[in-house]
Amino acid sequence: MSDQKAVADIGLIGLAVMGQNLILNMNDKGFVVCAYNRTVSKVDQFLENEAKGTNVVGAHSIEELCAKLKRPRKVMMLVKAGQAVDDFIEQIIPYLEPGDIIIDGGNSHFPDSIRRTKYLESKGLLFVGAGVSGGEEGARHGPSIMPGGSPKAWESLKPIFQAAAAKTDGEPCCDWVGEDGAGHYVKMVHNGIEYGDMQLISETYQIMKEGLGLSHDEMAAVFDTWNKGELDSYLIEITRDILKYRDTDGTPLVEKIRDTAGQKGTGKWTAIDALDRGIPLTLVGEAVFSRCLSSLKEERQHASKLLPGPQGKFTGDKHKFLDQLGQALYAAKIVSYAQGFMLMRQAAKENNWNLNNAGIALMWRGGCIIRSVFLGKIKDAYTNKPDLENILFDPFFRDAVTKAQDAWRAVISNAVLMGIPTPALSTALNFYDGLRHERLPANLLQAQRDYFGAHTYELDDQPGQWVHTNWTGRGGTTSASSYSA
Repeated sequence: MSDQKAVADIGLIGLAVMGQNLILNMNDKGFVVCAYNRTVSKVDQFLENEAKGTNVVGAHSIEELCAKLKRPRKVMMLVKAGQAVDDFIEQIIPYLEPGDIIIDGGNSHFPDSIRRTKYLESKGLLFVGAGVSGGEEGARHGPSIMPGGSPKAWESLKPIFQAAAAKTDGEPCCDWVGEDGAGHYVKMVHNGIEYGDMQLISETYQIMKEGLGLSHDEMAAVFDTWNKGELDSYLIEITRDILKYRDTDGTPLVEKIRDTAGQKGTGKWTAIDALDRGIPLTLVGEAVFSRCLSSLKEERQHASKLLPGPQGKFTGDKHKFLDQLGQALYAAKIVSYAQGFMLMRQAAKENNWNLNNAGIALMWRGGCIIRSVFLGKIKDAYTNKPDLENILFDPFFRDAVTKAQDAWRAVISNAVLMGIPTPALSTALNFYDGLRHERLPANLLQAQRDYFGAHTYELDDQPGQWVHTNWTGRGGTTSASSYSA
């Protein structure tokens, strides 16, 4: 392959909407991109339409794509996660040389990225698993990009990725996350937090609609007000727009949408990973289970006719309650992020990743789906104290939750009395109350485990020494082994 044809700064495989938009974004920033798609006709269509008049070049084979790339070659894939990524990697390898870089920008599961980094490095190549968030709009005008993998690849990719990424106060929402699977891991946790945020917002909507009897315009006005304060975020903003949107017959479109939520699996991955690591990511877990419950539509329809509950409407001061609702949402959101960062901290420890928490908060500050003003405060918290144990221990967040908790408790109490489910708002408060209890009832739990299964326990004044008691006088002194998650 001759160097004469090497004109492109980066190659991109996969011309679905995200791929096309990212190519056009990189082109706008002054980079020459070579586009390739498995269905080759798509390349010509793209060049004749969306990419017309740009510096984008096309390739009709993997060999041609690699020949058109400047060294070190950088090939980015935006294809379906799973087997397709591995298949493309095998097709690309023969046309690369040591030091060249393969980037997976899809929604891959992080263990795959750990495996691929090891595999490609064994061949002298570099691999980057980059989480990309922001949807079609983000890809076109500036997504949040979370790259991890072979650290040597970052220097070559940094100018392209940081130019294409969203900017917040002039800083790019893209920085090196960490080794092997770290980029895709952080993207997975981002998606888990996104599940939690969406569930929390949906619960406040149900309380306003069912409990307070607000109209859609009134609800939209509340979200609009919240979006001007501490809750200022993309998801609050789009919720306002959705509630205002009218169908052709003038009625709110949102009420015509079937109330069964779909999921692609990233929230489930996050919850399973938290269970595996023994981290109480309760909010994301409840958000995933809430989607599961929503999909049992026929069973719920049956239950609605069989199972009684209170029919109470709220009778107090609505304006005061809406203010409390906003505070409850804010406090629960803080807990959700605290849990997410607890999980990343544990994963970093177990995988020997050197995660930059302040950088992650900045990457999520703009471009992505969970972008919010609030993430700037998380960045500050980790900048002030990089080894911060829990964001709830940071003075800003501690004060915010202290200030909001009376309102938070009032909201959940009222929802319970009205029979409106608040799985995410409630579990966030339960986590907060559990965390601040120096003593939990797990002593009784350990006694029960020892009673029925001889699982042993530790005494307060002798931690590390495991004891078994013959509780009934009938058992022996043999004890079972235990494991900790």
